[in-house]
Amino acid sequence: MSPHAGPLLRTAVPGPRSRELGARLAARECPAFDARRAARGASSGEEQAPVVFERGEGDLVWDVDGNRYVDLVGGFGALVLGHAPAALTAALVEQLGRLPLALGDVFPSEAKVRACEAIAALYPVEGARVLLGLSGADAVTAAMKTAVLATGRPGVVAFDGAYHGLSHGPLAACGLSSAFRAPFAGQLGERVTFAPYPRADVRGAGELDRSLSSVRAALAAGDVGLVLVEPLLGRGGCLEPPSGFLRELRAFCTEFGALLAADEIWTGLGRSGAWLASLSECTPDLVCLGKGLGAGYPISACVGSAGAMEAWGAHGGAAIHTATHFAAPPACEAALVALAEIERLGLPARAHSVGAALQGALRAAGFTVTGRGLMLGVHLGSAARALAVSRRLLRGGWLTLTGGVSGDVLTLSPPLTLPEARIGPFVEALQAAHAPPREP
Repeated sequence: MSPHAGPLLRTAVPGPRSRELGARLAARECPAFDARRAARGASSGEEQAPVVFERGEGDLVWDVDGNRYVDLVGGFGALVLGHAPAALTAALVEQLGRLPLALGDVFPSEAKVRACEAIAALYPVEGARVLLGLSGADAVTAAMKTAVLATGRPGVVAFDGAYHGLSHGPLAACGLSSAFRAPFAGQLGERVTFAPYPRADVRGAGELDRSLSSVRAALAAGDVGLVLVEPLLGRGGCLEPPSGFLRELRAFCTEFGALLAADEIWTGLGRSGAWLASLSECTPDLVCLGKGLGAGYPISACVGSAGAMEAWGAHGGAAIHTATHFAAPPACEAALVALAEIERLGLPARAHSVGAALQGALRAAGFTVTGRGLMLGVHLGSAARALAVSRRLLRGGWLTLTGGVSGDVLTLSPPLTLPEARIGPFVEALQAAHAPPREP
């Protein structure tokens, strides 16, 4: 497909086939998702019925009605190589035909050995160890467990606006919205302290000082074994912290004997313009990877220093973190292909340059933009406004999502292979979608 082939709409959006399938899904799926669509529709004044996808190629995706969209969401940031990259597809087909499942931590596949070696090599200190999982939440769970074993302390410091997944361990540390946690509070751990996440785009030293003071006070209480931080907030609005923030957290953790875990599930593997965003300021004890690690195929990892990970061996194997499908051979092959292709195509540097061009074009058009690389947030002032703009873009063939603590941010996380030719047409489409409706 030519990189100049952009949106192509053959029906209204959603089309008749999408509406039919959406209705069938609503009749059988957990009602939470349809309830969310209804609430968002009432808030934004724009219908939120889903389109149903059929196939994808590169940064393009087609729905079941034949409408073609430019995908600026990229599987929530996971599709770093785009849809259906040839190298990944070939490796998965070959491995699925040869060995779809080994026996995980008992009798592994050769692909698991190579994947663990390749993932450990991302950590900047020799001797790193790896725990594999399926989702980013699995990786964060592994980090939380590691910290308890290594320090003997159950307390966690997390940050307002952060998102680490919705399974029970990470959910307790999910600062994006208390509404995610509230119904399940009785089942969650109570030893999470939330500190403010400082924003680089907010002027003055007060932001950083307030955050660091809160972290230090929590650590000084003596029961915190883990500081869990996103190097940039992802779902929280693509927000960068001030320079020195991660470096100070590293110093605090060293001083008080806690582990520092960088949640690089969004930011890592090129998304933010570097292999690992945290390494520009510090070396975390633990790094959580997911999303782009499998380039769309489910695999995640918690990789950490030998010192942090050695506590797992001290229990004689009684304490383990595993599951049936962890380290499945196709998932391990996906990670190997993803890492090799990110390196071959120079995607971290490309994300930096294309992201800077996109950010510059958006700012020139008058939009407020935060983030780094191809992890950008366009701030639109209100959740209702952001939902309406995102829906209008969808009707024009541009796939986006909203994010931010208040839901007022248009979040952009396209494939890292996004053609630069998309920038101008997208900015024009966004300007049109953002313009006030014409008077009749």
